[in-house]
Formats: sequence, C-alpha cells, structure tokens
Amino acid sequence: MAMNKKIPMRQCVGCGEMKPKKELLRVIKTAESEILLDETGRKNGRGAYICASGGCLEKAEKSKGLARSLKTEIPKEIYEELKREMKQIETR
Repeated sequence: MAMNKKIPMRQCVGCGEMKPKKELLRVIKTAESEILLDETGRKNGRGAYICASGGCLEKAEKSKGLARSLKTEIPKEIYEELKREMKQIETR
C-alpha cells in the first residue's frame, strides 16, 4: 500500500489563498530586524509567505498583512526592494 506524501500548505499574506509551500516566496525578519526575501525557505527568522506576483505584494502592503505577520513596521524602501527581488525571480 503506497503512502501519500502530505504537501505543506501556507497562506499568502496578500491574497489570503492557501497554496503549497513550494509555490510561495518566504519573507523573513532576522534577529537583527532585517527584512529579506528567503529563496531557500530555510533561513532563520520569523517568516511570512507571499505569492510570487507583484499584485499580492501590493495587497499585503495596503492591508499591512506582511507587517502584521512579521510583527514589525515595514518602511516603503523595503517594499520597493522586495518588488525588485521578486521581478528578478520571475525572470529566471
């Protein structure tokens, strides 16, 4: 009898949809209060998941979903940096 492997699901902080963990990008807040995009999904820090589309990042910014998940205020410059990094990932 074959065992079905459980697929970990995470909720996007922008659109609120539940998706497989591998389809989402992880944004982390490190111990030094630095906000980074975690491509590997293994870095230490408090994490939040977001779809790879710029639209979800904008929704998360407007609703403050990302700030709420990371339990910190996020400056405008960080959102701009995250948008640039997401574009680089999309073009790969």
